[in-house]
Amino acid sequence: MCGIVGIVGKSDVNVQLYDALTMLQHRGQDAAGILTCQGDKISHHKANGLVSDVFRTRHMTRLVGNIGIGHVRYPTAGSSGPALAQPFYVNSPYGIALAHNGNLTNASDVKDDLFHTDLRHVNTDSDSEVLLNVFAHELQCHGKAELSADEIFAAVAKVHKRVSGGYATVALIARYGLVAFRDPHGIRPLVFGKRETEAGTEYMVASESVSMDTLGFELIRDVAPGEAIYITVDGVLHTQQCAENPKLTPCIFEHVYFARPDSIMDGVSVYKARLRQGEKLAEKILRNRPDHDIDVVIPIPDSSRVAGQAVAQVLDVKFREGLVKNRYIGRTFIMPGQQQRKKSVRQKLNPIGLEFKGKNVLLVDDSIVRGTTCQQIIQMARDAGAAKVYFASAAPAVIHPNVYGIDMPSVKELIAHDRTTDEVCEAIGADWLIYQDLDDLIASSSEGSNNVTEFDCAVFNGHYVTPDVDQAYLDSIDAERNDAAKSSLVAADVDRGENAMAGLHNEDGGE
Repeated sequence: MCGIVGIVGKSDVNVQLYDALTMLQHRGQDAAGILTCQGDKISHHKANGLVSDVFRTRHMTRLVGNIGIGHVRYPTAGSSGPALAQPFYVNSPYGIALAHNGNLTNASDVKDDLFHTDLRHVNTDSDSEVLLNVFAHELQCHGKAELSADEIFAAVAKVHKRVSGGYATVALIARYGLVAFRDPHGIRPLVFGKRETEAGTEYMVASESVSMDTLGFELIRDVAPGEAIYITVDGVLHTQQCAENPKLTPCIFEHVYFARPDSIMDGVSVYKARLRQGEKLAEKILRNRPDHDIDVVIPIPDSSRVAGQAVAQVLDVKFREGLVKNRYIGRTFIMPGQQQRKKSVRQKLNPIGLEFKGKNVLLVDDSIVRGTTCQQIIQMARDAGAAKVYFASAAPAVIHPNVYGIDMPSVKELIAHDRTTDEVCEAIGADWLIYQDLDDLIASSSEGSNNVTEFDCAVFNGHYVTPDVDQAYLDSIDAERNDAAKSSLVAADVDRGENAMAGLHNEDGGE
């Protein structure tokens, strides 16, 4: 999962891109990058780390131009290193940069085709670089120095035909403007908005609407599945549907975990969806355990707080913030390795003993993936003196890998795979465990919108919305991306990235 942003303004957009990326930091903490364009000059800076660590004043002063794109990354494919920071750039044709959120399920085949047929070299194992080169090749087939909106849309249409998977993309074409497009299923989120200034209308595209709120942009709508948006460098907006059979099937895990609660996605308030998740979860608790002895509901911060409040209200029990979060530790779900995740949980959360001692505690979390976090938190609760520790998940059991941009590729690392609820309960050390029903989760999101009739729920039910995902593919990504494979890749990725970055001449003189 990553965060992307693009802005076409009437003055320099560097600071606005920086501010937008800080609002999207929850979507990735591995690397950050900004690329801007003024006339025919492109400036960029990207590196591993948080937005606040990557950019300094000396970087920002060199990122000039009224058009730019930005990216925050977490390593979906299990790789991490400076060479994989985005946006990516190719100088032919026109000079194109691209930032991408999602995952291409046919990236390997497309990469081979790019080399043998299109004669294009892809330097990393990033599917985002594959996507960039496909888009660049289709634009190059146009074969003219001048470029129109229709020709850009034709290139996006050919991209949709060549690639498969989940992708939300912003691209910058030097001298021309900003292009944004979304996969034909709308799996990954993408919105756009505008802001009126004395100089004229400015436009912004981003993963989540919250980044627009803070910059004073008015949300226009979501980019439709398969749709492309082209905003010229002068601020003229063009839109066109570029897919043959688009169908909106957004990832429901955005509503469960990834998105900020103050975002609106496909017409759905993430906050309201999480409230309904909590209400329906509490109703299931009352059905299954009408004589429960819960004294207090404590959420596992931050993404389960809204659902936890609703659970407590429906159960008519106390709601307490019993776990204090260290906000300088990243989100443990997206830590790149199991050992790092285990270490960071203890650094991230600390219990308030008074809220646990002698009480029967219901811990509420948004979901259970690997079980690392909840297992340690349950033990924290017991160490803090809890009499009993119950656990409720606002999402159903995660039993299948995700292939569209969330780091759940290895089925063997999912604690609920091939385990019953009772077996998961025993494994995490709870006194009892309850999961949300899938129908209730879907209802929690669909009740908030007339736009969405179906969601990508593959991690819960194994139904993948693209037809190319079969068992052979799942086996291949399991072998490539499990925690053991990641551990062996990290050192190699860092070395390769440092060597690659050392050979680049950028605005910091190779710094």
